[in-house]
Amino acid sequence: MWRFLLGLFTVNCLLLTSSCGYQFRVEGAGPVVGGKPVAASTDKPKGPTPKLAIAPFENHTFEPNIEQKFTTYTRHEFSAGGGVEVVNDKAAADLFLKTQIVTVMTPSLSFNQDATFEQRVMVTVKATVQDLRQGKEVWTQTSIGAGEFFLTNDLQFNRVLQSRALEQAGRQIAEDLATRFLAHLDQGAKPSAPASAKPDSQPAK
Repeated sequence: MWRFLLGLFTVNCLLLTSSCGYQFRVEGAGPVVGGKPVAASTDKPKGPTPKLAIAPFENHTFEPNIEQKFTTYTRHEFSAGGGVEVVNDKAAADLFLKTQIVTVMTPSLSFNQDATFEQRVMVTVKATVQDLRQGKEVWTQTSIGAGEFFLTNDLQFNRVLQSRALEQAGRQIAEDLATRFLAHLDQGAKPSAPASAKPDSQPAK
């Protein structure tokens, strides 16, 4: 008799549980030994930072003494970018940057029949990067920088203002070259691996 009553009690409990809407489910992945699985990294493995030697700018214009400042600006921008290690010795470099100042123009922006009130300095530069391991050019870029200045009645002061505009153009060019080339490297254009026998190299000129 007690077995009959126990069975009846069990059936009633099951019916009550079902009627109340209780459901027991197990969803999703089961437990993982050692904790949660770590998601696979999507970052590509990065190789060693390439070493870049930067040659002094070649000035092919009649504007004197701008090549030194342009070289300084460019070395600073490439060093600050973090994608390359700037070195002074070409023999220790993987890449070699050569740059030419092609043109310097000063068109007038504001003028009348008697005088010019405002001018713009426009500097055009051509840059190439050589992979020293392969002995070939891997990147070339033309960059234009500009700066404006107002003219005064003092010719000497006008020259100072023009020099400042040239410096502004040089900084623009340096930033543009560094940004474009480092983006080029980020896209996967890494220099070739060092060869077993390194070719003879000369210091940066």
